[in-house]
Amino acid sequence: MDIFWFLTFAVLLAGYFALEGFDIGLGVLLPVLGRSPAGRDRLVGAMAPFVLANEVWLVALAGVLFGAFPVLEGQALSRLYPLVVALLLAWIVRDAGLWFRRRADGAAWRLVWDGALCAGSAGLALTWGAILVAVARGLPDSPLDAPAVAGGVALLALLAWHGRTFAAWRLQDGPRGSGRALLLSACAAAAPAVLVIAAATGHMLGNAAPDPTLSVLSVMVVPVAPILVGAQVWVWRTFSRGALPTFF
Repeated sequence: MDIFWFLTFAVLLAGYFALEGFDIGLGVLLPVLGRSPAGRDRLVGAMAPFVLANEVWLVALAGVLFGAFPVLEGQALSRLYPLVVALLLAWIVRDAGLWFRRRADGAAWRLVWDGALCAGSAGLALTWGAILVAVARGLPDSPLDAPAVAGGVALLALLAWHGRTFAAWRLQDGPRGSGRALLLSACAAAAPAVLVIAAATGHMLGNAAPDPTLSVLSVMVVPVAPILVGAQVWVWRTFSRGALPTFF
C-alpha cells in the first residue's frame, strides 16, 4: 500500500505543476502579454475557468501527505514553515486578484487586482521553486538561501514559458502545432517535481503510515477519484475551445 500511495502522491504533484503551472505562468506574464485592459481580460478569460479544477490537485496532494505520510508532513511544516506561509499568502493574493478584478468598475480597481494576480502568481512560482530545492537538499534548517532563490527564479522562468505556450494554444495565436508545444511545456513544468520525488523515494516509503491506516485511506479515497477525474475532463472539454468567458 505504501508504494500505491507514493505513486499517487507523485502523480498528484506532477499533475499540479503540469496543469496549475500554466495558470501561474500566465499570471506572471499578465502585464507583459496583456498591454491593455482588454488584452488582460482576454488572458484572464483564457486561464480562469481552469484555476479551481487545477487547484484541486494541490488540495488532494495535501490530503495524501497528511493521511499517508504524516511524519513527512510534520517535517515539512516545521522546517519549511516560512516558505509554507509565503506559499499560502501568495495563493490567497493570486486568487483574490482573479476573483475581485471584475467585481467593480473602474480602471484603478482593475489595475490593483491585476497587480495582485501577477504578484501572487510570481510568489507561488518563487516559493514552490524554493520548496522543491529544500526537499531535494533534505529539508535544511535554513531553507531561505542562495540555492532556494536560484530554484525559485528557475521555476518562475519555466512556468512563465508554460503559461506563454498555453496562451498561444488557447487563444489560437501561436504557430501551428501549438498543442504539441503545450504538451511539451507541461512535461517540462512537471519535470522538477518528478525529479525531486524520485530522489526522495526511499525517505518517503520509509516514513509512510502503517498499512491499516493506508487501507482505510484507500477505502475512503479511491471511490471519489473517478469523480475528480471526470470533473477535470469536463472542465477541459468545456473551456478548452470556444468563446472566452467574460465574468472574470
